[in-house]
Amino acid sequence: MTDNAADTRKPLLSIRGLSVNYGAIRALKGADLDVYPGEIVAVIGANGAGKSTLMNAVMGDVPRAAGQITLDGKPLPTRSFQVVAAGVCLSPEGRKVFAPLTVRENLEMGAFPLKDRNEVARQMTDVFTLFPRLEERTSQYAGTLSGGEQQMLAIGRALMAKPRVLLLDEPSLGLAPIIISEIFKELTKINRTLGMTILIVEQNARKALLLSHRAYVLQTGSITMEGDSKELLHNPEIEEAYLGGRRD
Repeated sequence: MTDNAADTRKPLLSIRGLSVNYGAIRALKGADLDVYPGEIVAVIGANGAGKSTLMNAVMGDVPRAAGQITLDGKPLPTRSFQVVAAGVCLSPEGRKVFAPLTVRENLEMGAFPLKDRNEVARQMTDVFTLFPRLEERTSQYAGTLSGGEQQMLAIGRALMAKPRVLLLDEPSLGLAPIIISEIFKELTKINRTLGMTILIVEQNARKALLLSHRAYVLQTGSITMEGDSKELLHNPEIEEAYLGGRRD
């Protein structure tokens, strides 16, 4: 997405002045962030920067101390099931699949906002097209899947609700490099083939910047930098802080 496109289009998801407190600790301090239709936006930062808090605040899992979140110009609800019904779904940090349930049952749980069984079936077909390995394990208990398969299931479960915005919280966490590459390849496909708008928070800054169109840098609860992902990838300050220094 070009800057001109961003200037002439309205954001699909918009965050203004978002603050979150955990007792006396200010986890988010007036964060502003926009996600435009059809783009992938990354939020990078160190552990403890507030990335997961940002996602949880959008989803209504933690209370907002201040600020406003809108979806397509309308205030986003503050209760998580209402957020999902409005069109925003999260694939959470640590995957959090329902271990005692099968792959199919996990996906059906994600489809709770859909009332038409045919629509649920179509969504499941789409998920299996994206992640054929899940179709092979339809009747397998989620707790017995590998870490990579559980991540696929967590993403697929979020997609089952037909979200307008897909949130991804640390999808590479605890996965082997080859599996991370596979997951990120599928995220590109989800964005391009489904036109899915994605907001991802990710500690693997290089992967996040290579995946996304635009990115924000979050430091100790504050947005300190934003811009085109390719430009940030070659920003000396970003390279030094998050990418392990310059690469020749």
